[in-house]
Parts: sequence; C-alpha cells; structure tokens
Amino acid sequence: MSKTIFHNDQTHWINLNSDNETELRALFEEYHLDDQILAYTLDKDERAHLDYDRSTNTLVLIFNVPNQTKIDNHYETIPMTFIITNQTLITITNKKNQYLYVHMKNMLAHDSGLTLFEFLFSSLFYITDSFFPYIEEINSERVSVNNKLKQETTKKNLLYLSDLETGIVFLVSASKQNAVLLNQIKTHAIYKRLTEDEKEELDDALIEAKQLVEMTQLSSQILQQLSVSYNNVLNNNLNETIRILTVLSVLLTIPTIITGFFGMNVPLPLTDNPMAWIIIIAMSGIIWITLSFVLKRIL
Repeated sequence: MSKTIFHNDQTHWINLNSDNETELRALFEEYHLDDQILAYTLDKDERAHLDYDRSTNTLVLIFNVPNQTKIDNHYETIPMTFIITNQTLITITNKKNQYLYVHMKNMLAHDSGLTLFEFLFSSLFYITDSFFPYIEEINSERVSVNNKLKQETTKKNLLYLSDLETGIVFLVSASKQNAVLLNQIKTHAIYKRLTEDEKEELDDALIEAKQLVEMTQLSSQILQQLSVSYNNVLNNNLNETIRILTVLSVLLTIPTIITGFFGMNVPLPLTDNPMAWIIIIAMSGIIWITLSFVLKRIL
C-alpha cells in the first residue's frame, strides 16, 4: 500500500494492490466501506459503473482500462476501482494495471496542487487516451492482414482477422461503458459540488471518451465489413468449385453411358463393323462437345 498527500496537505491518495486481500479488507474496515464495494473491487469481470452511498458520502467508480498484454492474440480490458470518501481517493490496482499507478504518481509529482476531483478526472482522461495506441495497432494489423488475404486467402490469415474482430469488440464495449459512466457523473448530484476547473477536467475526459467510442466503432465496422467481404469471396470460390465439379461429373458420364451401351453382351448396331470403335469414340466426342457447349451457356 502507498499513501500520497497532495493539494496543500488536504487530500490523501491511497493505492493498494488487490492481490493483498487481507490488507484490502483492513483498509475497507478503516474507511467503513461495505462488502459490496469490496466484491466490486475483487471481481475481475466487473463492468464499468458508478455507485454512491449517501450515508457515508462515498463515490465508487469502476472504470475499464486497457490490458497491455494480449490474451489469445487479442487485447482485452480490466476494471480499475476508484473510491472517493471525504478527502481521500483510494485506487485499487493489480499487476495488469499497475502502469496506471506509475503515471498517476508522476502526474502528482508534476502538479501536487490538483484537487481530488481534478486528479481523478485527469487520471480518467489519461486512461481513456491510453486506448488509442491499441486502436491504432489494430488498424495497422488490419491493413497488414488485408494485404495478405488479397494475395492468399489462407486459414491462418482468416484466424488472424478473427482475433482482431474479437479484440475490437472488447474495446468497443469498454469504451461505451466508460463514456456512460462519465455521463452519469454529469447528471449526479455530486456534479453540483464541483468547481469550474473540476467540471472542465470532467468535460475533457468525456469528450475524449466519446471520441474513443467513435473510433472503436469505426474500426469495428471496417473489420466486420472486411470479414463479410472475405466470407463472400470464399463462398463465391466454393460455388465456382462446385459448378466446375458438377460440369465435369456430367460430362464424364457421356463416355461411360455410350461405352456401357455398346459393351452389352447382346446384338447391337455396328457389331460387325471394323470401324465401330472409331465411330463410338467420335459419337462420344460429338455428344461431349455439344453438351459442354450447352452447359457453358446455361451455367
């Protein structure tokens, strides 16, 4: 656990690792935080949302942050907890989002005069901004895999495209939830108690969040369209292959039918003709060419 004092020694920031559950429970008991908040904090799949306890004047924010490590070849997000009680900000981090604690610490070192909510909203702005490099990386990988698919539509490249689609779904969902949360703050009663500077920081974070939603949605739509296009290409190739095989199977039946007819052990035309085999081959060829022309016109 680390503790930092800022804003003229009026505000405290406590950061605690969620892996240390014993120390985490002790901290929650000290600040009279209920078990529901603790459950939110320990839930690795918690959605971004806002909670406010009037009796203790405690504001809880669960915010989606990028996971820097790929999981199954795509990026995902993880929740990070911000708790505001009186003049204390409590953040709960883990090894996957510890990088944000480092940035927040550097932010305070650069400007220790920030108020609690200025620090909070500036941190949320940075978290939102940290999504963009991952979106740009996905866009770059999309261009690369598209070029590869144009050259050769292989299973490996299609699976790579599928991983990109999966990753962008996580980012779209996370960005939408974050934007909704910031909007909720603007409609919450606590918003009236914010200073103009704090409101401005919140507006900046909200604008950035909306831009992120638009960018992730655009990337998602492009990936979906790309996937649909290549599915259509594969279906078209399959249809063409089936058409060719169907034509070949029909054409190959012609010699089989004719030779089978003349191969019967009964009296047949041309039985005594020494040129019969040539006539049969010519007959098969003529019918074969005629049927080929007809099928070509039909199919």
